[in-house]
This record gives sequence, C-alpha cells and structure tokens, in this order.
Amino acid sequence: MAATFVDLGTVTVPSGVLVLGKAGWIDYWRELGQPLSDRARAAAASGGGHLRDWLCEAVAVPAADNRPLRVRASTSPSPFDDESAIAMLEIELGLPWPDTLDRSLPVRLGDLPVDRCGMVVGDAVGLDAWTGMDAESADGLADVFYWGLHADDAHALFGGERIPQYDEVGPHGWLDLPVAEAAARAAELTAWCDHLHGKGLMVSIDKHTDFHRFRRAGWSHPLRVGAIEVGGHQVLGIEWDQGDHSMRHRGERDAGQVYPVTLEADEAGETVMRWTIPPYDDEDE
Repeated sequence: MAATFVDLGTVTVPSGVLVLGKAGWIDYWRELGQPLSDRARAAAASGGGHLRDWLCEAVAVPAADNRPLRVRASTSPSPFDDESAIAMLEIELGLPWPDTLDRSLPVRLGDLPVDRCGMVVGDAVGLDAWTGMDAESADGLADVFYWGLHADDAHALFGGERIPQYDEVGPHGWLDLPVAEAAARAAELTAWCDHLHGKGLMVSIDKHTDFHRFRRAGWSHPLRVGAIEVGGHQVLGIEWDQGDHSMRHRGERDAGQVYPVTLEADEAGETVMRWTIPPYDDEDE
C-alpha cells in the first residue's frame, strides 16, 4: 500500500545545496574547524552524501536554487502514546532523476539518528548562521516558563499566562520579554521558591535563538514542525516527542538507532530525498 503523505511546508535553497541534519548540533560544525556549508558543498558535488564530525551529523544533496521545495511526511503510530509520528520524511529537490541511474533503484546516501533535540532541513549556507540553544538572543528577547508543585502559588503572586504547547495546557510564563527583564523575573521566581519551599518549582529562560524559535514555531503543529527564517532562507525544524524518542530512538547512533537516507525518483521522474524510519516493533526490545 502506498504511503499517505502530509505536507509539512517548504524550504528555500538558494545555494543549491540542501541539508538534513541534527538540530542540536548545527552550530557546532564551525567549531570543529570547517563550516557546514563547505562540507555540504563537497558532498553535494558528488551527488550527495553523509557528513559526520564528532556528534554532528547531516546529509547534504544538490537541490534546485530557484523555487521553494516541498517537504512531506508519512506517519505511523507512536508506541509512547499512539499519536502520529514521522515514519518517512520526503524532501523534493526540484531536479530531474539522472538519466544514468535506474529509476527503480534508490541511491543510499547514508543514515541518520533521530536527534533528541530535533532535526532541521534547509540551505547549507543559511544554516552556517544557525544559533544553538546556548547562543545569545537574535532579537534581544526571551521567553520565561515556570511549572511544578508550587506553580499555582507562584501564579497567584507573580502572574503569567498559560502557554499552550503541543495540544497541552502548557506551563505558566511570559513570551517576548527583553532578556534583562526575563532574567529578573526568573530570578524572582527562583528566590521565592528557595525562600519558602526550596524545591517544587522549575524555572527556565529561553532566549530567542534559532533553536528555540523552531521549537516554538512547532508548538501548534501535530508533528511538531516549525518554519523559521535562518540566514535569510526558510528552514524547517522538526522536534520529536520525548516519550516517543525514548521508546523508539534512545541511544541514537551509539545504540544502532539510525535510519537510511536515500535518493529516489518520484512518480513524475523528479528526484526526492527520503529518510525512512521503520514502524516500532516491540519484539525488538
């Protein structure tokens, strides 16, 4: 039976090189001596390939540079909560299938684990500008969240709105505060908890890095997909439910939890990249 796909959005790839990579490590490529874009161009020049350096991993392929490229996914039930989870990610590349290759045979590029911090699809050059979770805020703003045993007591004193995330009620907090104000509110909450209880309240500050922005953009999407602009180009980020990750993908590469990335011809003879995650089988446990 043919897979049923849902549209996730589009990406733009003006450099002509598309990357699918681990979102938690995109900003580390440049720290390891060579920018992601340089490595990706070299892989794409030979038709595409897998990149790996320390914990950084990605696949890079040539792609059309003159139009948005559609990203789709098929789904299967998660063993964690039976909700839909990505089973195959398909990215159109906007290029015809090469005449020299058999259309019936996929070209394997390598394999990728599901990063606990999510995955990102976008332009190789644009992703050189990616700001990770520990970077400074791109716009001088941050979000503050608090939750836990004493959250209702804290709300009565400090206020803050419920912030829905992933079809859940979500924590209390404030969005889009200046970073200094966010830090001050978080410090007040922490000091109050330390004085009265010592524990029972968790407080976090999320600066508006690209890492946080893609996660926030996916709060309302059933598959946790968010579109943001990075380096002037549209990028898609895909976050995984942490319960689903622990049931299906924990250990990642060290535990052999990696999944094949291939180039294939679609029905129209165009080239697509597919990342295929097999359905969960509890007999494998």
